[in-house]
Amino acid sequence: MRVALVVHCFFPDHFYGTETYTLDLARNLRQMGHDAIVVSAIFPGEPAKPEVVSYYEYDGIPVYCIDKNHCPPTRVKDIYYQPEMRGLLRDLLVRIRPDIVHVTHLINHTAVLLEVAHELSLPTIATLTDFFGFCYNNTLEAADGVLCSGPNARRTNCLACYLKARARQPAASALERLAGVHPWSAVAVRGLYALHRLPGLEESRLAGLVLDITRRPDILRACYAHYRAVIAPTRFLRDAYLANGLKVPVTHSHFGVDFPRSPKPPRADDAPVRFGYIGQLAPHKGTDILIDAFRRLPKGSAELQIFGPEDQDLAFMAVLKTKANGFPVWFRGTFPGALLPEILAGIDFLVIPSRWYENSPLVLLNSLASHTPVIVSNVEGMTEFVEEGRNGFVFPRGSVTGLEGVLRSIVDRPRQARALTAFTRYPKTTRAMTEEALDVYAQATTRRSAT
Repeated sequence: MRVALVVHCFFPDHFYGTETYTLDLARNLRQMGHDAIVVSAIFPGEPAKPEVVSYYEYDGIPVYCIDKNHCPPTRVKDIYYQPEMRGLLRDLLVRIRPDIVHVTHLINHTAVLLEVAHELSLPTIATLTDFFGFCYNNTLEAADGVLCSGPNARRTNCLACYLKARARQPAASALERLAGVHPWSAVAVRGLYALHRLPGLEESRLAGLVLDITRRPDILRACYAHYRAVIAPTRFLRDAYLANGLKVPVTHSHFGVDFPRSPKPPRADDAPVRFGYIGQLAPHKGTDILIDAFRRLPKGSAELQIFGPEDQDLAFMAVLKTKANGFPVWFRGTFPGALLPEILAGIDFLVIPSRWYENSPLVLLNSLASHTPVIVSNVEGMTEFVEEGRNGFVFPRGSVTGLEGVLRSIVDRPRQARALTAFTRYPKTTRAMTEEALDVYAQATTRRSAT
C-alpha cells in the first residue's frame, strides 16, 4: 500500500509530538512492506526554499515539503481553508499516486486538501492530534482561561480568542492589546459582531474578518465529512469532536512508543527528589505554575530540571528565569531524542502542568514506559493514563497550591513515592499502533465518505 502522510511540519527542523507520531508511522509502514511518503511544509517566515515544493529524505523516508513563504495566508480564512493551495496540492497528490491519504495535521495545507483528495477519489483518514477541526486556537481554552467545549451558536467565543491572540502580537496597537484582555474582550466582541452587520460594511475588511472566524467551524465540518475514518488517541478527543458535529467513524487508538523500558536506576532515600519538565516553554504549558509551586518546597528537599527551547517565547522565558532565580531550578535547553531514556532515568517524577487539554502527549507515554511516575494537571487527555497514587498524581489545573500539595507529599515521603516506579509502565509500541492504523486503512478503502 502506498500511503501519503500529511503533516504540518516535519523533521529535522520540527520534532514535537505530531511530527514524531508521523515519523513512527512512516518507519513502521516501510518496515512492514508498505510505501510511506511524507507531505510536509515550511511555515511562512521560516527560511525559504528556492522552489515551492522541495524534496528530501529523512531516515530513508521520502519527504515532499511545501514552502508556504511562496503562498502565505493573507487573511484568517487562509489559515484553515486556502483555495490558492488547490492546484499545488492536486499536482502533488497526482505525482505521489497514493492508495490512501493519512492526515496527521492540516495546518499549512488547510482543509482544501480534503476537497482535492475527495475530487481525486483518494480515500482519506486522519489522526486527530488537537482541536483544529472546530476550535479557533486549537487548544479548547477560552479567552478568559476557562476550558471550553467548542464554538457557541454565534461563535462569539471564537472571536474573543482571536482578539486575545491578536493582542499578543508584537505589532498590536494599544487598543488591540486592551481588546484582547478579559473582560474588555467581551465588549469588543459585541462591538465587532454588531459592526460587521451594519449596512455598507458587508464587504468591508472588518466584515470579512468576522465571517472568516464565525464560519470556520461550519467550513471545517463540511470538509471533515470527506474523511472516511478518523483515529482519536484519547476518549476525550473523540467525544469532543463528536459533540462538535463530526459525522465519520472514529477509532479510539492510543499512541505507541518505543522505549528501552529498562528498570529505573535506584536512588538513595535521602537524596533530593528530582522533578523534571520536558516540553515547550510557553504559557499554555504551565511551566510557570510548576516553578511557583516548587519554590514553596522546603530548602534542599528537591531539584527541578527543565528541558525545552529557551527561544520559543522570550518574554515568557524571562518570567520563568526570574521566578527560578535563587532556587535549585536548572534550564537544560533541548536535547537529541536519543538522550530521552538517559534524561528520564535521572528524573524521579515528570511534571506536566498544562493549562490546556493535552492529547496523549508522547512525553507522558515515554515517561510511563521508562517507569517514571507522572504528575499531571486534571485535564482529560492526560488523566486517562494516570492511576492516582499508583503511576502518578493529579492536581487541579492551574492551581499552584494544588501542585505544591502533590510535590510536598512526595518530598515528605520520598521512599514511598519512588516505590511507584514498580507500578509505572506503558507497554504499547509504535508497531502495535501502526497495525491498528492499517486496520483503519482497510476499513477506509472499502467505505465511502459521508459526502
